[in-house]
Amino acid sequence: MTRELNKNQVRRLPLYLNYLLSKEKEGVEFISMQTMSSDLKINVELLKKDMQLVSTSSGIPNKGREVTPLIKDIKRILGSKENHNAILVGCGSLGKAILNYEGFKDYNLKIVGAFDKNKEIIGTYINNIRIYDIDDLKEVKRNLNASIGIICVPSTEAQGIAIRMVASGIEAIWNFAPIELDVNDDVIVSNMNMATSLASLAHRLYIKKNYKGEKEWEEN
Repeated sequence: MTRELNKNQVRRLPLYLNYLLSKEKEGVEFISMQTMSSDLKINVELLKKDMQLVSTSSGIPNKGREVTPLIKDIKRILGSKENHNAILVGCGSLGKAILNYEGFKDYNLKIVGAFDKNKEIIGTYINNIRIYDIDDLKEVKRNLNASIGIICVPSTEAQGIAIRMVASGIEAIWNFAPIELDVNDDVIVSNMNMATSLASLAHRLYIKKNYKGEKEWEEN
């Protein structure tokens, strides 16, 4: 059984998965770690270590690892072999973009309902996903059989929405609001802090411009 991965290793897995899915569509059956490392611009030793942790089979000399089984292994680790229903709260620009994103199907994630307080859009659909009144969250969620909640509201409203989600039976929250949520310990929370991500990007750009020729900055 694969041991629990650290946060940086988990963050790299979707990158590997998307790459391998594209190779599978091209008809590639085997991929070498050197090729994968070069294409993804990831240190080859780091890549090999990650693959050893997630893969249930060894590579074949002069061929590399078999693509399709490796995809299955990564999906297993990411929990993508199971179907997950999700609801989304906050149908502004970000919420709409997420509702229209088709890539979640690669991870067996399906957004089955959205919620908002704007009376003008309640009852309408975005990408065939119905928008419900936020006041009906608990009742509607029960019928939708969702275990994941996606928060796309301002920080001033996020904590209240999180509490309502947990009260309705949501077990995991994907939080896009720039605030740390205070919920029960048994509720899984993943924070997508765009400010932190931008700061990391800006720092890496700074390093690239000011320390050319030095070892590439990496997250291990």
